[in-house]
Amino acid sequence: AGMAARVSVLPSPRCLFDDPVQIRVAGLQPQQAVTLRASLVDESGELFQAHALYRAGSSGELDLSRSPALGGSYLGVEPMGLLWALQSKTPHKRLAKRNVLTPFCVDLEVYEGHGTVSRLLGKCTNERWFLGEGVKRISVREGRLRATLFLPPGPGPFPGLIDLYGSGGGLIEYRASLLASRGFVTLALAYMSFEDIPAMPDILELSYFEEAVKFLQKQQQVKDTGIGVLGLSKGGDLALSIATFLPGIKAAVSISGSSFNSFIPLKGDGFTLPVHPYDLGRMKISDESGLVDFSDVLDDHTDPATWDCRIPVERSSAKFLFLSGLDDMNWKSDLYCQDAVQRLQQHGREVEFYSYSGAGHLLEPPYLPLCKVSIHRVLGMLVHWGGQWREHAKAQEDAWRRIQAFFWQHL
Repeated sequence: AGMAARVSVLPSPRCLFDDPVQIRVAGLQPQQAVTLRASLVDESGELFQAHALYRAGSSGELDLSRSPALGGSYLGVEPMGLLWALQSKTPHKRLAKRNVLTPFCVDLEVYEGHGTVSRLLGKCTNERWFLGEGVKRISVREGRLRATLFLPPGPGPFPGLIDLYGSGGGLIEYRASLLASRGFVTLALAYMSFEDIPAMPDILELSYFEEAVKFLQKQQQVKDTGIGVLGLSKGGDLALSIATFLPGIKAAVSISGSSFNSFIPLKGDGFTLPVHPYDLGRMKISDESGLVDFSDVLDDHTDPATWDCRIPVERSSAKFLFLSGLDDMNWKSDLYCQDAVQRLQQHGREVEFYSYSGAGHLLEPPYLPLCKVSIHRVLGMLVHWGGQWREHAKAQEDAWRRIQAFFWQHL
């Protein structure tokens, strides 16, 4: 009421988190200088903000899909820049959704001029949801399983996916809920640091993941043509192991993963895959910030002494998609992906592989802002994940499209 300008989010102010939107401002003066600000408060009360300087067109309108930002958190034409450039006031915070039943609300405000403090001209709120209309969220505590099942609306049958996050542990649901909103039955699976599962298990059992596969297969809405598995970081090598050692897996995606079994031995039926040898003495801690660089901790993967911890992906009948960021500062995910890709290609297997320049370790669903550094929940250390803002944002959009297309094609 009484606002000089109208801010609108099209096609609707309410959308899924991975939906691109068009942000427009009307009712400005021709060529007027304005500042747009986006604010989001996460569930722990942390404020994330981004801002950009714009100039209205001759009709007093702004359209972020056409108008370039002249300064601020980003430059140039970036329709979704106000989202992917969100940064916390406190350093080293990662924006992640804990409760997928509520949206993230992004307040969009337009201020007069390019100065510091000025008059508010207009505002609106973009509600960004992680759970689509009619998607069911079901908590799973069956046998050893610690998981959450997401069911798209309708009888299906839908392709079934298992979704794994990394060594930070916990039960992470926001990627799984978005995939369910896009038509996959998705099981978000915890395997460390959750409820009765220790923070750093001495061993991971393949039979636990087999329980998850069987649980998914018996859901009546799941297509019986095979299961997909998707993992980030430590979850990436687990996805490869699941696709290699367990039957019924049709397609696997490794994001910033390894082709070697990392950090925790994996016990299968009559064998144990040892851990990729590492030496924590090789981690580098920068004195002033306390930032930890793990990238040289693992032994050289081209040394045959490390090969007994290789995941023999070439034995799997699944299709594979590998995604990695060339600016991954956590570990050499690009080299490990290339190792797996070469082995698969030597065995005449079909494999897709994309590496993104300027992208870091934490390749997330699109419009989640880059997290360069954060505290690793299990290690309690500040870890450098890498990534450049704009390149990382573009990589996340591209990777998300590829992941969905890959699973639709093979499942």
